[in-house]
Amino acid sequence: MPFIGFIGANARWLAGGFLLFFCSSPGQTFFISLSAGDIREEYGLSHGAFGSLYMAATLASALTLTRLGQVVDRYRARQVVAFTVPMLALASASMALSGHVALLLGSLYLLRLFGQGMMSHTAFTVMGRWFSAQRGRAVSLTTLGMNMGEALLPLSFVALSGSIGWRNAWWLVAFALVALALPAVTALFAVERDPQASDPVTRAVTARDWTKAEMLRDPFFPLVMLAMAPPAFIGNTIFFHQVHLAELRGWPPEVFASSFTLYAAMTIVFTLVSGQLIDRISGMALLPFYLIPLGLGCVLLGSGGEPWICFAFMALYGLSNGFSFTLFGALWPEIYGTRHLGSIRAVIIAILVFASAAGPGLAGLLIDGGIGYPSQVVAMGIYCLLVSAAMIPVSGRLKARRTRAASGVAGPGSA
Repeated sequence: MPFIGFIGANARWLAGGFLLFFCSSPGQTFFISLSAGDIREEYGLSHGAFGSLYMAATLASALTLTRLGQVVDRYRARQVVAFTVPMLALASASMALSGHVALLLGSLYLLRLFGQGMMSHTAFTVMGRWFSAQRGRAVSLTTLGMNMGEALLPLSFVALSGSIGWRNAWWLVAFALVALALPAVTALFAVERDPQASDPVTRAVTARDWTKAEMLRDPFFPLVMLAMAPPAFIGNTIFFHQVHLAELRGWPPEVFASSFTLYAAMTIVFTLVSGQLIDRISGMALLPFYLIPLGLGCVLLGSGGEPWICFAFMALYGLSNGFSFTLFGALWPEIYGTRHLGSIRAVIIAILVFASAAGPGLAGLLIDGGIGYPSQVVAMGIYCLLVSAAMIPVSGRLKARRTRAASGVAGPGSA
């Protein structure tokens, strides 16, 4: 089906997924970190203390998500959205009201659970389930919602916080979620899509339906996670401590905020490119290569001090991130099928949330301990390059296993 025709035929579901990703922004690290300076000043927290608080809230949300995420397998998407969006609005209102560290911790927990956790988990799961041969296209188009949030919201929220205060800005976020996002997404998801009704079947893109227990016993699962976790770990670490890095480099506060537009533009372009590639050659084939730009960007960011380096890093990270978004939506159905996708994704997202929490917390503690932050960024870049090389044989063996399984030779757990 031509690309424009695909969009027109599936506009309501693609628009709903796009809005879910966009509205997950208040629970994403890039958004929360925009208030980090105000929070640390108002509560008297060091980089390490706030990073540890954020890590604790995120880890708790990840543990909760392993159980809560299963509701996507049991209830219709519209019902899940009708619960998740108001809870994210409640979390945003709680941020505006927080007057004690304990309430701040609870607010961060709810933001992470229902923003980064349930909103994106629901969107990824329903796109993976509702689309088959065109899954790459669907995921690449809907994840543009998150890219759009990264492009539009940082400068907007910073300007809003400067004019009405950071707490009032969070109040507006809560209002927008309830008054605008909730009715729009529930209306778009009123009818669920049947992937077998109109999808062309061009090749086998989905594996047999593994259960969560089978997945956890699969020896390839932890290996693939080594390659899928770095964007969450590295991106959250760098975004969370962006103010600190700007201070070390002597950059104006606007440098990072303005570079988000370039990052988002690169992410959008390569999200669309990766969607087309995945539908043609599979996500498994792209797995060994997508981290290379991020690795090079981290080495550059940690080694140089000119403002243009920030923009170069964001461009390279955007390239990898575009592939990352689409891979995350399409790779897991290729490996483990769709029947238990909600339960499987809940575990995977929980692990990635752990990674996103560990990054800012660990980096903050290392900063407090005297370990240079630029050196940490270089080390993260080297990891990306090493794990990319390690994924070449892993990808080959995964593709061989799926081929054998399709012919009835191998079953779950075969290495």
